[in-house]
Amino acid sequence: MKEYILAPSLFSSRISRIEATLNVLKMTETKWLHVDVMDGCFVPDMASGPSIVKELKEIDDTLLDVHLMVERPEKIVPAFLDAGADSITYHAEATNNGMHIIQMIKERKKKAGVAINPATPVSLLEPILSEVDLVLVMTINPGRPNKDFIDSTVNKIVELNRLRKIHDYHFLIEVDGKIDNQTIKPCAKAGTDMFVSGGYIFSEENKEAEMITNLKTALAEV
Repeated sequence: MKEYILAPSLFSSRISRIEATLNVLKMTETKWLHVDVMDGCFVPDMASGPSIVKELKEIDDTLLDVHLMVERPEKIVPAFLDAGADSITYHAEATNNGMHIIQMIKERKKKAGVAINPATPVSLLEPILSEVDLVLVMTINPGRPNKDFIDSTVNKIVELNRLRKIHDYHFLIEVDGKIDNQTIKPCAKAGTDMFVSGGYIFSEENKEAEMITNLKTALAEV
């Protein structure tokens, strides 16, 4: 059976419950935590910074999947590397310096990822697919909550999986946006390896472990 990766989104967890969240990750053997970074420009909301990543690394060994939803991400990548990020993903729409960002991250022996919004074609990524460790497909428009899962984004996963097989690329395919025990299934069938889920996992206090189990059960049915 394929080994999938779940990465609960810290953005959806209440700050006062970070310790409880980390305990749930350990209890459910969930190794990754997704950390959204927002600048209020590339997306409307604002969230997280290097200090949060640094503090998390100081108190726990959870792997941190940092997602930069910011303009000119090349300016802040070094700070997140210094803070201890295990994986850093930038948005293709946010910079013309993608290869430079990838090189900065890989020089530090960390995983380099690139993300695309729902309206961005996979073709924009083709020059760098051989260089990245993961590709994040946004299944909603980022930074805009309470929107529905965009079904057509599954076609991007299919295309990325096709290119990966044809060229023997080794990047993981990750999805983020309204991932629950139903939407996770078509994404997995299309070739996704890693799933970010926030609103679903943290929808009810003290039920995070149950929600993670539901996602794992749904994946087992694929």
